[in-house]
Amino acid sequence: MQFIANGLVFSSIIVLGSIGLSLVYSIADFANFAHGDTMTIGAYGALVTFGLVGGVGGTFLGLPLGFYIALVVGMGLAAVVAVITHVFVYRPLSTTSIGLLITSIGVAFVYRAGLQAIFGTDFRNYDVPRSGPLPFIQDSLGIAVTARGLAIVVLAAILVAGTHALLQYTTLGRKMRAMADNPDLARVSGIRTKRVILATWVIGSALAAAGGVFLGLFSQIDPRIGFDLLLIIFAAVILGGIGSVYGAMLGDSSSV
Repeated sequence: MQFIANGLVFSSIIVLGSIGLSLVYSIADFANFAHGDTMTIGAYGALVTFGLVGGVGGTFLGLPLGFYIALVVGMGLAAVVAVITHVFVYRPLSTTSIGLLITSIGVAFVYRAGLQAIFGTDFRNYDVPRSGPLPFIQDSLGIAVTARGLAIVVLAAILVAGTHALLQYTTLGRKMRAMADNPDLARVSGIRTKRVILATWVIGSALAAAGGVFLGLFSQIDPRIGFDLLLIIFAAVILGGIGSVYGAMLGDSSSV
């Protein structure tokens, strides 16, 4: 049971990266190898923000309210960087999926080099007080789960549920699913595909950034954390079916 609990926390991080990667693949139609480094950008954005607002307010799920502000800022920063990259790098190329894939490898190196130039290569941590296992879980189930581990699982579940609601019950979600099924038909039916693609980059990169922030909370932050996780994320995506958001969720859950 302890292994399952530990796996659930780690899988909650992987699933956010997997969903983001699948969203981009299904609509932008290429495997984005800079996705892992987008996670790292989110982690560092949150790190800097938390250093400024970490003492704000009380706590929720064992984490200071300043951490949630930092999480939102990290997600927003990653989304902005991803949109800028799409507008000024990927979209002007108008090349094949393989060409974009190769380009994304170069983009990943640029992201990583930029982070190393700014922050160096030392490991860093969010200055969040560590606590022992939650007594009510340990006493009832015999499983050691910390407050930050529980927070990661709960917050990831909220983000996954929010993504599901967006895809199934909103106009944007229907447009995204239409483009994933048949982009040409979506285009001739009047869907503004460029806007949908931009929205996809925002959502996918924000989810990836959240995964990066949680990964930093779970372990430590350095310029390679997202890159080192990329192979596992791709494995989850492939296992669930490339381009399938719900398949990515299932592919990740099978790794618990």
